[in-house]
Amino acid sequence: MRRELVLTTLILLVVWAACALALNQPILPTPWAVALAFWHELGRELPWHFLASLWRVAAGVLLAVAAAAPAGLFLGQSRRLNRLFSPLIYLLYPIPKVVFVPVILLFLGIGDLAKIVIIFLILFFQILVLVRDQASALRPELIQSVRSLGAGRRALFWYVYLPASLPAILTALRQSVGTAVAVLYVAELFATRRGLGYYISLQGSTLFNYPAMYAGVVAMSILGLGMYFIVDWLERRLCRWRFIE
Repeated sequence: MRRELVLTTLILLVVWAACALALNQPILPTPWAVALAFWHELGRELPWHFLASLWRVAAGVLLAVAAAAPAGLFLGQSRRLNRLFSPLIYLLYPIPKVVFVPVILLFLGIGDLAKIVIIFLILFFQILVLVRDQASALRPELIQSVRSLGAGRRALFWYVYLPASLPAILTALRQSVGTAVAVLYVAELFATRRGLGYYISLQGSTLFNYPAMYAGVVAMSILGLGMYFIVDWLERRLCRWRFIE
């Protein structure tokens, strides 16, 4: 896997360099020019913008998992609750959450809370639906066999429903990482002076420092890839049975 990842990265860099040399315009600097800018910006403001974006994404992800995973498990266990809340979920789930960005910023202001809430909304419904479907799909005979051993509702939750739903939680996180980072970029364009979205917009649209702008794009890519790899690592640690050959 690592060899394929390195090879793919090298191919992308070669294609990028070829396009930059062919275009020969400031708006598309070469990879080495961006690398130099990235190194230079590491000693200036880029790390602080990266940490601001990292905090917003991490807080949104943790809150979404803490709220959506238990809710999905409860809905998956209870047909009555599922029938009660399913119309609301089906109504809200298909709506692109990015359309709520102006509304959330209007009500919560321009601080970190609004951006965290935006990421929370994106992840919440995806985790909720996948976990609910996974929990409700458990075979009845499995539940009955555990209950025959004296397990109550709490034991079923911790030892049956939660372990069975962990792959769904991690799959939802993996699918949502890219969307969450993209929406974070949009949210950080509005009246803020911290975050990679603001940094990229400032360098590209105001200062016309294109190498630094691409350095910000690389930093945001590192943020998304880092979260993706963390989810992969968690899956291998928490769902070891899926990797038994």
